[in-house]
Amino acid sequence: MRWDDFRQSDNVEDRTGDGPLAGPGFPLPSGPGGMGIGTIIIVGLIAWAIGIDPRVILTGIEMTQGQNPSGYERQIPNQAPVRKKGPPTDELGRFVAGVLGSTEDRWAEIFGESGQRYRAPRLVIFSRATNSACGYAQSAMGPFYCPPEQAVYLDTSFFQDLQRKLNACPAGSKTCEFSQAYVIAHEVGHHVQNILGILPKVQQAQRGMGQRERNQMQVRVELQADCFAGVWANRQQKKQAFLDPGDVDAALQTASAIGDDTLQRRSQGAVVPDSFTHGSAAQRKQWFQTGFQTGDVNRCNTFAAGAI
Repeated sequence: MRWDDFRQSDNVEDRTGDGPLAGPGFPLPSGPGGMGIGTIIIVGLIAWAIGIDPRVILTGIEMTQGQNPSGYERQIPNQAPVRKKGPPTDELGRFVAGVLGSTEDRWAEIFGESGQRYRAPRLVIFSRATNSACGYAQSAMGPFYCPPEQAVYLDTSFFQDLQRKLNACPAGSKTCEFSQAYVIAHEVGHHVQNILGILPKVQQAQRGMGQRERNQMQVRVELQADCFAGVWANRQQKKQAFLDPGDVDAALQTASAIGDDTLQRRSQGAVVPDSFTHGSAAQRKQWFQTGFQTGDVNRCNTFAAGAI
């Protein structure tokens, strides 16, 4: 993946080094609905590592559906952050800012085609832990989007987990960069859903649903964000050929590795489709490919009857 020519976004807030070491347990953020590509992934890894049924901690996933069953929200004590705004200067930070800048430019063009104005999200890079409008954020949660403040939260150590723990892309390969870009573009896809009014409508509908139906609705949300990530990649490739051989295959490998069925099979040895919140490996690959092959937002309607 060739990203050196990407415009560096200014909508980056660097909080690396601000947060204290996380305390005992694995609190997930609470509050009005954070959306994360990594939450279900890390839940599976935690359960697998400590030998418990992942369903014990999957209740935390309800935060992605606008629910807060426990009312739990924790603030980080004694935090005195020194926050740096603007493009980071380290290599990985520049990569993140470059990918974010590319999503800003391509989505601004897409919105402009229909006479609308795109409002870009803020991206917060943190390490270990930080506060968000969706509650207490920890590295163990993976990247997520927080709708109330229109911000993406990312601890870049998650990229190492993709390679080393999940085999989501060839470890040490440059093709992993596109897998990482896919993760960022997926979270930006949630932002697009938010400003289009999709997320508020979904969260309102979920309040009147049972758990199984809420999960099914959440799967459609996540698959649409995958499709939107594909749309970004299509538009960027047409604007400036940036993909190298193997990049798309690596992204598809990532989509497969973070499918609910793959993660459940790894963590608990069995697949429970009714508990899916992000979609199966096949679905995630399918919807990313739909966006990437067409570059058409209208083809990303995962809410249509029979779409998934």
